[in-house]
Amino acid sequence: MTMSHPSTQPFDLCPNYQESTKAKTTIPREQKKRKAGESSTEAASVQYLRPGMVLLKGFVKPEDQIGMVRMCRQLGKGPGGFYRPSYKNGAKLNLWMMSLGKNWDLTTRSYGPTRPFDGAQAPTIPDAFKMIALTANSTVSEFPQINPGVCIVNYYTNSGKLGLHQDKDESESSLTKGLPFISISIGDTAEFLFGNTRDKDQATKINLESGDF
Repeated sequence: MTMSHPSTQPFDLCPNYQESTKAKTTIPREQKKRKAGESSTEAASVQYLRPGMVLLKGFVKPEDQIGMVRMCRQLGKGPGGFYRPSYKNGAKLNLWMMSLGKNWDLTTRSYGPTRPFDGAQAPTIPDAFKMIALTANSTVSEFPQINPGVCIVNYYTNSGKLGLHQDKDESESSLTKGLPFISISIGDTAEFLFGNTRDKDQATKINLESGDF
């Protein structure tokens, strides 16, 4: 079985980052209109894409986006940090991945306490990440109470992508309770496809901007 191994040097999603340099982020026009002191929940627009699927445009404030990138960079360079996962046949995903809370194994499609190829434990989910998810409850009443225990951080380069798939390998109790899957977008605008089949030509396409939830 071919397993994916991390590079000899820790992967850095901000290789030219300098602590003395002020972080910059591209802010969509919807977010620029916020008044001073305005929170994410007051400014985000709610879009119902289909039953059970909700998009909160511009939900995560720019300063929180910067904080999330900094935390991901710090965690991603340490034990259990970013690596390129691969399938059983050796084909690699076109992205870098890091698991928080529990480790996700692509070859077995299951979660575990450690990564099989290096024994590294998953870093703890930062409280700031959990707080953003909890805040969504006050914005969309249909959301059940959220207390995230697992988080997967995917980093895409300019050519990075992830094919159509279903997130259906969570615990049986989570699926039975109907607990939601959450996605937070940070960085460049990217196309997101969804539908009832794995045919991308029949899928609905929307653009996700930085700060969308």
